[in-house]
Amino acid sequence: MSTITRSASASPMALNGVIDASLFPLKSTADVINLFRRALTSGIEPDLTLLSIVVGYIELSLTTGEAAAQAAQAAAAAVAAGDISQATTGGNDIIMGNSVPFPVVTHELIAGLYKKFQTILSVVEKPKPHRQATREVIKKVSDVIWNSLIRSSYKDRAHLQNLYSYLSGNKLDCFGVALAVVAGCQLLGYKDVRLAISEDHAWVVFGQKRVETIEVTWHGKGSEDKRGQDIRPGIESGSWLYLGGLAVVCERGMEVAAICAALNISLTSNSDCVEVAELQQQLLWLLYDLGHLKRYPMALGTLGELEEIHRTHPSISCEQLYREAIESARTHYRNHHVYPYTYQGNYYNRLLKYRDAFAAWANAADVIRLYTYQCRDDEEIYKELLDIANELIPYVMKTESSGHSARSILRDSEVFANLLRFYDGICQWEEDSLTPILHIGWAKPLVNNITKFDYDIRSQVVIKLPEDLEAEQAKAELARAEQEAKEAKESKEAAGSEAMEGNNNRMATKEEVSILITSHYKFYLTLQSS
Repeated sequence: MSTITRSASASPMALNGVIDASLFPLKSTADVINLFRRALTSGIEPDLTLLSIVVGYIELSLTTGEAAAQAAQAAAAAVAAGDISQATTGGNDIIMGNSVPFPVVTHELIAGLYKKFQTILSVVEKPKPHRQATREVIKKVSDVIWNSLIRSSYKDRAHLQNLYSYLSGNKLDCFGVALAVVAGCQLLGYKDVRLAISEDHAWVVFGQKRVETIEVTWHGKGSEDKRGQDIRPGIESGSWLYLGGLAVVCERGMEVAAICAALNISLTSNSDCVEVAELQQQLLWLLYDLGHLKRYPMALGTLGELEEIHRTHPSISCEQLYREAIESARTHYRNHHVYPYTYQGNYYNRLLKYRDAFAAWANAADVIRLYTYQCRDDEEIYKELLDIANELIPYVMKTESSGHSARSILRDSEVFANLLRFYDGICQWEEDSLTPILHIGWAKPLVNNITKFDYDIRSQVVIKLPEDLEAEQAKAELARAEQEAKEAKESKEAAGSEAMEGNNNRMATKEEVSILITSHYKFYLTLQSS
């Protein structure tokens, strides 16, 4: 972590309308980390407007414009020339030789934009003492921001998720609008307004118990205006977009984490800016250390990806971060988040740990089966699962079938069961949906993937109907109770020991690992290995 060089007593807060000039200029990543650290530890609410403007200015300065374009061209030339020292390849190339200088963040720049935001919000009534926000007030803040946007910004593009983009160019993406509304309400003095984030959408919660919800932005390719509405219809529709009402509801520190997790490090379509990646990584570690990521699975996954590319922590690995993201989703959100499992599965796939990858992808499908597919709302997760089904899994199958061996996953019946579990989750997601999912584009790879496993492997998976399973479970429970009663009466002599040994030997001849399948096929898989 960067060394703190400024006075810890200085507060970066500007909610009184005055930004402390002594905090500026910011000339390095260390200065920015220092600013965020004081904002999060000063005992005063971190100012979302100030922090979003600062990191937004840095992001856009390093990833857009002529200097960034020149850096991208230089990196492309280095790769073409075979100079791998200039870039490390992965999903994207991380530009290691970026010549873009770190932008100096001045007090004049930030104070001017901050004042502009205050002026924009001046038409909204400020709260009286101890007064909470109402749906009408939040809608008005949303209207003010919405009506000042350039209409072309309704298409989600890179680098439009921060307040600098809004205040310098009147452009925001859907997340940026939600953030701007929350930051605006904070600036006005409404302390009960909080940001809620799903895996592909954002809205606002408010009220004393923060149970009231309101749409403040759009979603997807269109600009359909649901602003002012409650999100309950989305939850009732079963759409993944709203996570069954189990989205991340942020405290102020988590809202700062959302600002940092939303940083876009992309320089071009296939390359990333190392300076922005390093800034994001250090900011997320700061938030991690302060405990603001414990209830934020997506941010943990983002940090895991950054650590996978360039490890900076001496003891916490990217694999551990992916596990923590899953544990967070299970503990705080009743296992209703899909992306923690796809993060983990794709990580194992990159490491060629295919058994673990298939298990993680199957777990992702177990989550998506909790929802009902909505064509307009679920486009992003649809593309993610389609990529796994039609690109990643077929590539694994092709690789593994090139030479059969005893250790190949094609000789592993548990992998086959997880493959079926993955597809079964997709099937159940499709149930009750007005739009089919498993069209011919899914069906062909599905059949090809399944037939890669030989019959002797496939035959180890035994399919049972749910009613048969319930009867067997009841019978087993009764037998277990009778056995326990019998054992309580038996002495611990040799005869009893022999009886127990016989039972143990019988159990060892048929070990079972159970996997529940609950799509419209309604079958139950029991993996048996003799």
